[in-house]
Amino acid sequence: MIRRFYKDVTLADVPGGYQVLLDGRGVKTVGGAAQVAPTQALGEALAAEWRRQGDQIDPASLPLRDMTDYVIDVVAGDPAAIADGMISYAETDTLCYRADPDEPLHARQMAVWEPLLARFEADHGVRLVRVSGILHRPQPPETLAALRARLALLDPFTLAGVETMTTLAASLVTALAALEAREDDARALWQAACLEEEWQAELWGREEEAEERRARREADFLRACGFVRLVRG
Repeated sequence: MIRRFYKDVTLADVPGGYQVLLDGRGVKTVGGAAQVAPTQALGEALAAEWRRQGDQIDPASLPLRDMTDYVIDVVAGDPAAIADGMISYAETDTLCYRADPDEPLHARQMAVWEPLLARFEADHGVRLVRVSGILHRPQPPETLAALRARLALLDPFTLAGVETMTTLAASLVTALAALEAREDDARALWQAACLEEEWQAELWGREEEAEERRARREADFLRACGFVRLVRG
């Protein structure tokens, strides 16, 4: 915790976007760059985080600030490297790896995952290989090239949000589908990505720490999705 050192929080229209001012001084990133949000919506959300602080500043209650810092200090410098890291998730996407066809879990995976994958393939003009069992099978090179081209179209802020969602869901398909999702739809996508965890919990019982971890990951996923919505207006 840090003692609050400012009174007034305002939002300034600056070159490139919007910057939060604390007592008239512009907020900077951890790396020392001006923290400029590309949209007023994100700028207002960043300002709201600072306004909510009490006598003590809780860094954990500033997640949008942290994401914005990451975009400016890391992602914007080499977005291609971030995209390349995400392509590795497409190679082993959760939604493509199924139980053996004779297992009960396979039927639920087909019911939940197959419509999502089919819609994704139609929307992006790609073909994804489905795998039963644990043995890896590569995705078609043309599919990976198309997904890489899709990621290349994203601005650094959106790319960072997609990266976060991809990592949490272990699924690039889920993250890209969430780009156009409303909040309720985004939650349904997260639940789909967690289908196997839920199956195991139903089968063997729920463990409190595991449920708490999953709840935190869900909150982070939805926050990243919300971050993207703020960026895209």
